[in-house]
Amino acid sequence: MADTEEKKERKPKAARAEGGAPAEKAERAPKQAKQDKSGKTEAKSDKPAAPREPEPKVPARLKVQFDEKIRDKLVEKFGYKNKHSVPAIDKIVINMGIGEGVADRKKVDNAASDLSLITGQKPIVTKARKSIATYKLRDGQAIGCKVTLRKARMYEFLDRLVNIALPRVRDFRGLNPKSFDGRGNYSLGIKEHIIFPEIDYDKASDIWGMDITVCTTASTDDEARALLTEFNFPFRQ
Repeated sequence: MADTEEKKERKPKAARAEGGAPAEKAERAPKQAKQDKSGKTEAKSDKPAAPREPEPKVPARLKVQFDEKIRDKLVEKFGYKNKHSVPAIDKIVINMGIGEGVADRKKVDNAASDLSLITGQKPIVTKARKSIATYKLRDGQAIGCKVTLRKARMYEFLDRLVNIALPRVRDFRGLNPKSFDGRGNYSLGIKEHIIFPEIDYDKASDIWGMDITVCTTASTDDEARALLTEFNFPFRQ
């Protein structure tokens, strides 16, 4: 009995180009549009997302106050002919001497950690320049830490010092108006560093003092005193 059914045709293999190389694959179908919950379709894009623009930096409050108000008041008071001659605060140097660090280096590290919280900047560790047998001090031994603030951090620290820290000093009666060095720089001492709000009194291992020096570009003490007075320094009357 002759087979009446026709043989099933096999699917032809992929056509090959001349030389035996396989033909290029067909282009892939375009990506389907993405459909969100609201029913709207959003086509996918292979382009990378545009970088986010950095947020604008807000200038320090005291910096704006100096540029808009204090500078004009000093020009009117001293009669400066050039605005660049008006004295300004150049930098603030904060120093902490840790005498107990001779016996225990960890106390110097703890003081440096607290100082970094107060200023927002990593301090440097100060070391002894010579050996003193009476104090059991060796050359190169860590005995304190200090930090120098400029620009925005300087104004932010000054703002917190005048408006928050100094009013928290026990029996505070004002700053000495004569603590100038004759070249427009003012120095003050603080007995307890815990007056700054960044330091938690319950977690503080020890209480240290600090020396704060405000360096200005003023040529005389009277100009520097007038400048700091405009920044609301609480000088004793």
